[in-house]
Amino acid sequence: MKRHIIILGLVVAGFLGSCQELDSDFLESPAISTLDESVIFSSADLAKGAVDGIKDQFGQTNSYRGRFLPYYGLNTDAEWNLNLGAGDAGADLSNYNATPTNSVMNIDPLGNLNSLSTWGIMYSGIERANICIRGLRRFGNPEPGTDLGYLLGESLTLRAVYYADLLKAFGDVVARFEPINSETLYLAKSSRDVVYKQIIADLGEAEALVPWPNETANTNTTEKVNKTFVKALRARLALAASGFQRYPDAVRRSTDPELSVEKMYQLALDECRSILSNSSAGHLESSFETLWKKYNQENITAGGESLWEIPFASGRGRMLFTFAVKHSGVDQWQAQGARGGASGPLPTVFYDFDQADSRRDVTCVPYRWGTPVDKVAKQELVKLDTWYFGKFRYEWMTRFVTSSNDDGVNKIYMRYAEVLLMAAETANELEGPAAAAPYLKQIRQRAFAPAVQAVKVDAYVNALTSKTAMFDAIVKEHKFEFTGEMERKQALIRWNLLKTNLEEAKVKMTNLKNRSGEYADVPTTLYYKYKEDNVTLDIYGLNRGETVSPGVEYSSFDWTKFDDEASKPKVINLFKVGVNPDDRQFWPIWQVYISGSNGKLTNDYNY
Repeated sequence: MKRHIIILGLVVAGFLGSCQELDSDFLESPAISTLDESVIFSSADLAKGAVDGIKDQFGQTNSYRGRFLPYYGLNTDAEWNLNLGAGDAGADLSNYNATPTNSVMNIDPLGNLNSLSTWGIMYSGIERANICIRGLRRFGNPEPGTDLGYLLGESLTLRAVYYADLLKAFGDVVARFEPINSETLYLAKSSRDVVYKQIIADLGEAEALVPWPNETANTNTTEKVNKTFVKALRARLALAASGFQRYPDAVRRSTDPELSVEKMYQLALDECRSILSNSSAGHLESSFETLWKKYNQENITAGGESLWEIPFASGRGRMLFTFAVKHSGVDQWQAQGARGGASGPLPTVFYDFDQADSRRDVTCVPYRWGTPVDKVAKQELVKLDTWYFGKFRYEWMTRFVTSSNDDGVNKIYMRYAEVLLMAAETANELEGPAAAAPYLKQIRQRAFAPAVQAVKVDAYVNALTSKTAMFDAIVKEHKFEFTGEMERKQALIRWNLLKTNLEEAKVKMTNLKNRSGEYADVPTTLYYKYKEDNVTLDIYGLNRGETVSPGVEYSSFDWTKFDDEASKPKVINLFKVGVNPDDRQFWPIWQVYISGSNGKLTNDYNY
């Protein structure tokens, strides 16, 4: 499990994306000779090691582990960086104020290939995939139903993952679909439309090569690519390719007829229905809490709700390190120290949920773990503007984490719930709200107890009789389902709602602070006591209308405080004052890669 096998010959340096100056003779001498490729890629066991090397790049020091995952997707109408008031480079990555010289990302890789950051490390993974794809095609006879066929499908899918994330982070990128050589060392960016069409086609090929979950030993864990994930990723990419986004000239949809809404939405709907009609393809977990407890317990059995996860070794990866409910020191749950709590849900999200929605208390946590005494910490209430993501909890793990920097918990890259919401969205667009209703109902049936489903599920969804009403409901449901998973930003961009919803979020947070508008009835005082374990809190006053103390055994807590906006302006910095978020939907290419591109790479969007 969580293997990180690197074939030495596949370590083609990070100049793959950065295009640093290199001797062309080196590039003309392949890292793996033709003879070696014929041996490696004609053997399933050897080829598997090479393909595992593609995944190794996810866990590198400044890769997904410590750069892309902690920052991409923050500052939406649901999530934000809790350090926005710090005014540092990390905050700038979140609040639409990044520059090409951002110190978190603009890392010079020369002399230290492990120092590649986002952009360079993604192209390193792509190069490894390109070598595997070429070798398997030439020497592997990769047919459906064979191990070598599976490995080709996995390689195509992993390359698509890297490109999918490059596209959503940077917009137009360099299209590299063959191993690098001296003639292709320096390349300019291609239109994202070209890349989208290629990886969507690649996934069409891959889905014929990889089995369904648990159909073979190759697909029995969520760390291995399977047909459900390939189809779902293809649907996600089709929606992204046809959606609104900032092109160099304007925010618009693609003008490429092959990426039209009609074609891409039909492709996405077909892929989703193919998944939903197959009982072995996956399913929603029985409850939202069960889903996230299984995740934190590192249950990687395939065929459930998690479709594919970025696999981290037990001493690698920072999902809880970054996103978990905050811990103040080494305690009974972990030995990493003061970890978690770097980001959280906007303070309005808890109150936007229906009080009966079971997702609310799993998603939004109003406490942290305080300073430990004899390595035992208690829960402590925090300020109204500081909430934590409850989907990530050390206290739900079954493994005690001792590493100071990494927790090893995987990143869920895609869930079955997203398939249902994509099916609802595309069915609504192509066939109308009645066709979308059954998919939306499935999501809400899991969220609400059977006793209230007649109102909260059936009556609610049945009342959505227009395309507009159904679409608006899907947008809201997406927030309730995915807050904290960093899927929201790309969705808002493709819906052309990023700027609108961010501006609305600022107003809503001000209203909450002032207890006005839709938050006029939010209580200003919480009441709390410790349960019998003397560690966990019993809290009263979180719900609207809970304004009277439940008893003398409860202590009171002022529930009005936001950080001082003069010294730590988090709310106004949801996006930087004076910045149009629609002009900053993408990060710039970092200067080190621009400088090393022999004049081929430039930034758009007025960077």
